[in-house]
Amino acid sequence: MPQIKIFDTTLRDGEQSPGVNLNKLEKLEIAKQLERLGVDRMEAGFPASSNGDFEAVKAIADTVKETSVTGLARAVKSDVDTAWEALKNSEEPCIHIFLATSPIHMTHKLKKTPEQVIETATEIVRYARQRFPQVEWSAEDASRSDWDFLAQIIEQVIDAGATVINLPDTVGYTTPTEYGKLFKYIKETVPNIEQVDLSCHCHNDLGMAVANSIAAVENGATQVEGAINGIGERAGNASLEEVAVALKIRSDFYPYTTGLKLNEIKRTSDLIAKLSGMYVQANKAVVGRNAFSHEAGIHQDGVLKNKETYEIITPEMVGVQSNTLFLGKHSGRHAFQDKVKSLGFELTEENLKKAFKQFKLLTDRKKEVTDDDIFTILMEIRTDQAGVAKYSLDMFQVQYGTANIPTATVALTAPDGSRIQEARTGQGSVEALYNTLDSLIEEELKLTNYQLNSVGSGKDALAESHVQLEVNGESMNGRGTAQDVVEASANAFLNAVNRYMIQFHQSKPKETAAKGGF
Repeated sequence: MPQIKIFDTTLRDGEQSPGVNLNKLEKLEIAKQLERLGVDRMEAGFPASSNGDFEAVKAIADTVKETSVTGLARAVKSDVDTAWEALKNSEEPCIHIFLATSPIHMTHKLKKTPEQVIETATEIVRYARQRFPQVEWSAEDASRSDWDFLAQIIEQVIDAGATVINLPDTVGYTTPTEYGKLFKYIKETVPNIEQVDLSCHCHNDLGMAVANSIAAVENGATQVEGAINGIGERAGNASLEEVAVALKIRSDFYPYTTGLKLNEIKRTSDLIAKLSGMYVQANKAVVGRNAFSHEAGIHQDGVLKNKETYEIITPEMVGVQSNTLFLGKHSGRHAFQDKVKSLGFELTEENLKKAFKQFKLLTDRKKEVTDDDIFTILMEIRTDQAGVAKYSLDMFQVQYGTANIPTATVALTAPDGSRIQEARTGQGSVEALYNTLDSLIEEELKLTNYQLNSVGSGKDALAESHVQLEVNGESMNGRGTAQDVVEASANAFLNAVNRYMIQFHQSKPKETAAKGGF
């Protein structure tokens, strides 16, 4: 069966989800997992948008060798130059250039005539091909563009050297029938279309991104773009795991396959959810908590007799395993190291010692230690950016009850090494804690979002908190874990502030390009 290429944009379009803010180490962890998943190409970011994005794309390009790495660029020569500097050491440097082609975009955003748009597109593709062996060109807002004009500009862009043509449904406007007809038209009309891969990129504003992507494949698309868990601008992108599993389960109907290792899907989904703070809804297809649960008695009876009565996807296919006890307080360092390797992590000796110490502390307080617990410990260590002065929590105490005013006392070590302490009140324990932290930290802070979840189940489960803070006007994500929900909340708050400190010290601002989405 023909193999459909998978283009993952979790690190670029996915990171443009409101409130998502990934640092370089977190992006690198996601990139390594996407490589294990087997995506054909990953869009690592938009190098010209900021120093931080440039450094992250460069680190990924220098590290990932089994998957093609690409960077986004506007139709501007300086963007192409910056992308080359970030990607030149990758195994297969690729650039992804976008330029709008719909009348509304050309008139109101670009303020260019169709002829000028064609000239700009062909000139920038020709320029990019002088360095990049792979050049993808996207007709932004293709689904609302004139089809004859699309055919005209695509033919000329291919002649200029493009190797991939992408027809994105930028605003999630189209329908499967309409989008399929567009791809069929381009395949039949553009004389040199067989020289390139034809790609689809669908947004989910009307809930049809996956259906539209599959319709494109049925009508000639050879590459599908999307993000794990469907994250992205506004309502998100097509969920790549849903596309891949749909093609696998319905191979009797869709004569296509992908190169994804489907049993890596759940691990990839969990990693991205944890680092982005965008938790997967319980009833999400393929990776949701309830995807393999059965509540109705009739369903339960049928599954007990034969799983195929109500399960078309086996949990094992996508890497869902029973979360059972695997290590305990008497487990040694060697057994722990073996488990770390089985989870796909490679740790330095120093980080392995840190992880084992955290594991032992956890076993003193938690009877059953699960894969999720270990995964959480490892991610905290792997994505910690050491070597930068930041705030650390020395002590906290919260007093609260139905008859008392909640009061929090906190002691911190400040970035300059001094010890600071304060007490404040609030309407609840977390508010009192956050009011106290706010009073101790010099930066201007505003809490915009707060989430609390458990890692696994049971009354002794780890608590995991995610926050969004505006720190001196910059939106920052923070996450923290602990067995105590208040301590996890404190850790998340400080993590957001420290991420700002790291970014402020390590990423001096330069003139930036607006984040691009199509």
